Amino acid sequence: MGRWLPVVALAWFIPGGGHLLLKKPARGCIIAGCVAAMFLLGLMMRGALFSPMGGDLLTTVIYYGGFLGNAMSGIFYFLTRAMGYAQVDVAGHVHDYGTKFLVAAGLLNVLGMVDAYEIATGQKD
Repeated sequence: MGRWLPVVALAWFIPGGGHLLLKKPARGCIIAGCVAAMFLLGLMMRGALFSPMGGDLLTTVIYYGGFLGNAMSGIFYFLTRAMGYAQVDVAGHVHDYGTKFLVAAGLLNVLGMVDAYEIATGQKD
């Protein structure tokens, strides 16, 4: 396993945390700020958080994919759920963009996790 597993786990749970562990504080703070800003903007737009839901194939892919995207935001997702945020999916452009921002925050954190992995394994500086 090596040194990369705790780095990637920390990078998932605390966005930018893996970079801080690797002594790359500027990069870690940029990633943390971007993921936090994207997630908070999604919340301010009253975006909905996905929950896993079955059904036909398309519904399953959309809801499980959205849930994984949300969960990749790490601590932001878990704190939001713990505080009781449960915006229902409502019609409207702003809410729809908010939902997309919440998922995009998780996907942005995945990019940070990949970057931390590459630094930890020596593929990148």
